Amino acid sequence: MAKRRHFEILERRRCHDGFFKLDLLRLRHERFGGGWSVPLSRELFLQREAVAALPWDPGSDRVVLIEQFRSGAIGAPGGPWLIEAVAGLREPGEDPETVARREVAEEAGLRVGRLEPVGAYRSSPGATNELVHVFIAEVAAPAAGGIFGVEGEHEDIRSLVLAAEEAFAWRRAGRITAATAVVPLLWLEAHRARLRARWAGGGETPP
Repeated sequence: MAKRRHFEILERRRCHDGFFKLDLLRLRHERFGGGWSVPLSRELFLQREAVAALPWDPGSDRVVLIEQFRSGAIGAPGGPWLIEAVAGLREPGEDPETVARREVAEEAGLRVGRLEPVGAYRSSPGATNELVHVFIAEVAAPAAGGIFGVEGEHEDIRSLVLAAEEAFAWRRAGRITAATAVVPLLWLEAHRARLRARWAGGGETPP
């Protein structure tokens, strides 16, 4: 095991305190070669933990993706409507599996059977504390997508039903760039035969 290194927060100031929070930090940390860094100024964007779930129908081998407006992509060449996996934030005391089931129902209108944990990733640790838990969600994919979202949260979400191979091709072509979709699509492309066989053989049963 590598030696655990230390850091010190010299000053912390809250610059924004809304739905998201922004802190300005002055800190220093131990260096790999010995000694300490000079005091560094860093902005830290604070978010609750999130959950991303990719609905997949193992029988028809189709996935359900969603498309919605994202302000973080207003400068993107293709515009700010991004193709993503279903995702949402954890409420206090809520486990990731519960979030996955709730968000798939709200954003895609589907009931989840089994959930396969893919892992977790930190989306941009140089600037934010966000941690995203990722799942493949077993669903019965509909013939076509629809319009979903929670009206009180001003969500305007369109679901897209694609053959898994077509979704993989979209990712390779750069049509899908949102990490919430890229991560589970990469995992499913590598592991779907094994997952289909395990689910077909029983495994955990839907609730």
